[in-house]
Amino acid sequence: MAFLALTLAGLFWGLGFPFGKLVLREVMPAHMVLLRFAVASMASIPFAFGSAEARALFRSPAVLGAGALYGIAFLIQFEGLAGVTVTLAALLVGAMPALVALAARLTGEEVTRTSWIGVAAATIGAALIAGKPGGAGSAAGIALSLLSLLVFLAWLMVSKRAPTVRSALAVPSVMLIVATITVAPVAVAMRGLPPVNLSAVAWLGIVGQGLLSTFVATVAWQYGAARVDSASAGIFINIEPLIGALIGITLFEDPVGLPVLIGGLGIVVGSIIVVRGELTVAPSSAADAIHGLSLD
Repeated sequence: MAFLALTLAGLFWGLGFPFGKLVLREVMPAHMVLLRFAVASMASIPFAFGSAEARALFRSPAVLGAGALYGIAFLIQFEGLAGVTVTLAALLVGAMPALVALAARLTGEEVTRTSWIGVAAATIGAALIAGKPGGAGSAAGIALSLLSLLVFLAWLMVSKRAPTVRSALAVPSVMLIVATITVAPVAVAMRGLPPVNLSAVAWLGIVGQGLLSTFVATVAWQYGAARVDSASAGIFINIEPLIGALIGITLFEDPVGLPVLIGGLGIVVGSIIVVRGELTVAPSSAADAIHGLSLD
């Protein structure tokens, strides 16, 4: 069930890029993120306020911090998406598994030589894409996309410190509501009030992002990541760039030059190497880490 949940999270996060491109034809990125989180928050309300245990999460520094980081990460990511293709944005996300595994080890566990090789491959791949995007994106769009990965990494690390509660939906639901509250004033300050007179296609993209790419994906990730070690969970993030790139190339006819293809391959292969390297750590160490997380 944990691996199935992680697979769903990667799949639905990957759909967020093409959904986003549909919406960005009519609204600004900040408005799209706000509307996306508003939809996700409406789905979250019953689970965030349905019990005293869930409501108490609004007083948890870890949950509040994770929710704020989550919202800001999406703001940065989709400001960047406005300047890059679906394929390029998706492939850059392929660096996340390496970052997740490396961060997990740097917080107290040894980083293997194999992992360093994988990190190097993923880094070179990202640098190749950033240096020669081949018409797939602007320098500012690439920079924002990469910056968003660091904020997402911070979210992943902080969210692990969330209290353990009986309902698997409570923590991600509260996070999404906090993210919406964080995004709202920033989006309004940047772009004013969001428009609501949009086409059916744009609303389809917003609802798809809100329900699938935000609510379901976040709940699925929180459920799965809490039940396996970070390195094992990290590899499932690579489903996101693979889905996003496939849709970008086939449906959006994104330009894909040789540097983008080679860089994307380096990111994905490097991330897999990192995960495989970290899975060689003694099972007892992974078990201790999971046990420690369950007590936070």
